[in-house]
Amino acid sequence: MTPELTSVARSAALPVVLIPGFMLDETLWEGVIAAAEGKRRFICASLAEGNSIRQLAEQIVATLPARFVLVGFSLGGYVARAIVEHYPERVAALVLIATSLREDTPEQVQQKQSAAKAMQQGAKFGGLTSSAIARSLHPERAQDHALINKIKMMGDRLGNAVFLRQSALIRQNISCQPITCPTLIVAARQDRLRSLAESEELAHFIAGSELQQIDRCGHMVPLEQPEQLAATLLGWLSRLED
Repeated sequence: MTPELTSVARSAALPVVLIPGFMLDETLWEGVIAAAEGKRRFICASLAEGNSIRQLAEQIVATLPARFVLVGFSLGGYVARAIVEHYPERVAALVLIATSLREDTPEQVQQKQSAAKAMQQGAKFGGLTSSAIARSLHPERAQDHALINKIKMMGDRLGNAVFLRQSALIRQNISCQPITCPTLIVAARQDRLRSLAESEELAHFIAGSELQQIDRCGHMVPLEQPEQLAATLLGWLSRLED
C-alpha cells in the first residue's frame, strides 16, 4: 500500500466534504446522503460567497476540520482542485464529479466580464430557465418537472447576488502543482455539459487517478443518480481503506 493510501486507511472516520456546482445549494446532496445510510459523516459546503475560485477555496477550508475527503461537483470541482493546490496536507482523498480541467478561453473571460458589468448596472437574475435546466439532464428526465423545479428553486434561493458572483468566476490557473492524493473521477455518460473527453483529460492530468462512469445520467449526477453515486463513492473509499 502506498503512503497516500495508508494515510486514508488510518482515517476511515474522516468527514466527506461536498461542494456543489453553479447556482446549487446543499440540497443537491440530499439523495446521496440518504443513500449512504449513515455510513459517513458529510459536510455540505457552500459557494454562495467569494469573488474568485481561490477565495471560495479559502472560505470553505476555514470552516473544515484538519483532514477530510473532498468531493467537488461541476464548478465545485474547480474549487476542490484549488483546495488541493493550496492545502494539500488537508485533503486525504479527492472525488471530482462531472467537472473539467479546461480553463476559460480569453473570449469566455471577456464575456464574463461584460456580463458582470451589465449585472452591476442593474440587470437582474430572473432564475434558471426550465429549458436550460432540462439541457443539463438526461434526455429521459427532460420533462421531469419535479426535478426541474428542485433545481430552479436552488437558484431562486441563492438569488441575484450569488448569480452575479458565480457568473463572473474565472476558471484559470487552478491546479499548477501535481495532485498526489488518491483521486476518483466520476463522469456521466449522457452529460451534455461536460463531455467524457473532459473527464479523460482530468484522469490523464492526475497521475494514478481512477475514472468511473455512471450510465443513464446527464450532468446533474447527484440528483439524477444519487444511489449509484453514493455506491460509487462509498465503494471507492472502502477499497482505499482496506
